[in-house]
This record gives sequence, structure tokens and C-alpha cells, in this order.
Amino acid sequence: MCSPRTCSRVPSSARSSRSALIASSSSRRATAAPERTEGGAMAELAEWLIAPYEYAFMRRALASLLIVSLVGAVVGTFVVHKGLAASGSGLAHATLGGVAIAFVNGASVALGALVAAVATALAIGYVRRTSRVSYDTAIAIFFVSAFSLGILVISRRQSYTPDLGSFVFGDILGVSQADLVGELVLAVVAVGFVLAFYRELVMVAYDPAMASAVGVRTAFFEFSLLVLIAVAVVVALQAIGIVLVTATLIIPPATASLLFRRIPQIMAASFLIGVASSVVGLYASFHAGVAASPAVVLTATAAFAVALAATSLRRARFPGAPTAE
Repeated sequence: MCSPRTCSRVPSSARSSRSALIASSSSRRATAAPERTEGGAMAELAEWLIAPYEYAFMRRALASLLIVSLVGAVVGTFVVHKGLAASGSGLAHATLGGVAIAFVNGASVALGALVAAVATALAIGYVRRTSRVSYDTAIAIFFVSAFSLGILVISRRQSYTPDLGSFVFGDILGVSQADLVGELVLAVVAVGFVLAFYRELVMVAYDPAMASAVGVRTAFFEFSLLVLIAVAVVVALQAIGIVLVTATLIIPPATASLLFRRIPQIMAASFLIGVASSVVGLYASFHAGVAASPAVVLTATAAFAVALAATSLRRARFPGAPTAE
């Protein structure tokens, strides 16, 4: 988590060089036409699979997406079953205010995003529990306020800053070693908290009345769940960007919940779906020259569509069969 004045982002020229490198590599493979034999085809396939990870920035991108997939699976399972998708989207957009303020003042943009997300999560939880304002309304109020603050701060700059733009639209290929360390630290905190208080979080997410009846501090764990969502958003921010970050919390767990009923199974399947989507998206980015972050999200969306179609066909063919609902 470096300062933007040091190593927080890769310069635009470096990003252009990476794009040119990927394009030229794809072009060479497309124009080369070796004599095809069975052994040659296998060698070509092996080269096709290995080629992206000959570059350090692709290896860092994969490592980052693995971390994002893990946090998204663990936290996203609660998001989907608690119906907190709107909060994930709101917290993602609310980080723009913290990111912009930190960037302008030369501070760590990741830290700015984390402070903004956690503060917004706590504010949403407080307003929801102490007033008659609905949950969706509280999210909307703080979402638009923090997002507007970010736009206001950005508008004060004389020119557009690509470094700041990477947080809005994502720049997975620009993830640095420092970014990976920061993501890993936050991931350990989030996953560790869920493991430590798994029973309480499950009860609060699925049956808050029962949780309260058996003495679980529901208010504390409801706030904690919002903070976990904020942390998950920040972990995925650099990889996916503010615009698409909610997809990492929703699509893989939603897909897994179509196929499984038990929470551990949903988390495990969600992680595998996230990993598979990440790998396919990175291959698409490298070999087809498309943007990596949207490719990852669209791959996950395709997996959801397949799972939805499969479960629908199964219900139609076996009406009495149990479902994962």
C-alpha cells in the first residue's frame, strides 16, 4: 500500500508497454504457422497455456485475483443470503471519496478507500438501527454523498489522472507487489474474523431472531458484517475497480447457491468459480487483447447463466427433486 508519489500505481507508459507486449505476443502466435503434428499441437497448446505467466505482471494479476476470489467467496456468501448486494455496490462507490482525497494529498489510496468504506459501513448500520430510515435509503444517502465528494475532489484537479482511474475501472495488470501484500493482509483479517465467529455470523445472517434469543450480540455482528463487506470491496478495488467490484461479492456465491445448500459448500464452490473465472479472464485478456477485469466478470456471469439453466432444466425434468434453495 504505497503512496501514489512512490509506487502505488504503474505509470501510463508502463501500462501502454504491457498492452503492446501482449498485442505483439498474440500477433506472433497468430501469424506463426508451424507444421501441425500431434506432438506439435501439444507443444503449441502448452506454450499457449504457459505464455501469459512468463511475465511477472500476469503472475501478480493471477495472485491478486486468487485473493479476491477467496475473500469474495467467504464474505459474498453472507452478502447473497442476507440480501446485502446493494450495500456492496454502495460501499464500492463510496470509496471514491476516500480514494480521491488520499490521492490528492499524496497518501495511500488503498488506505483512503479502506477508511471511506469502513466509515460508510458503520454510518449505514448506525442510521439503520437508530432511525426509521430504511436500509436501502441509508445506503443510497451515503453512497451518493461519498461518491459526489470523490467527483468534487477529482474535478479540482486540472487533468485526468490515469492512476486514479485505475481504481474506478480496475487495472488488474497493474497490480504491484505492495498491492498484493496489502490485499493479503486484509484478506487474512477478513477470513480470520469469519473463521473465529463463524457460528455467530451464520446465525445473524440466517436467523437474527434466534441469534438474539440465544444471547448473540446481533448489533455487533451486523455491524461486523458491514465492515467485512467494506474490507472485501477494498481488497477487490485495484483488481476489478469501483464500477465492477460488486460482481466479485455476488456472482460466484449466487452461482454456488444454485448448486449447493450448505454454507461451507457454497463458499468452496464460490471460490472455485471465482478462480476459474479469473484464469479464463486472464487468458482472454492476454490472447485476445481484451480488458482483463470485464473479461473476468463476464466469465463469472456465463458460469451463473449455465448454473441457472442447469438447475431450471433439472426442476423441469424432476419436479419433485430437492433444490439448493
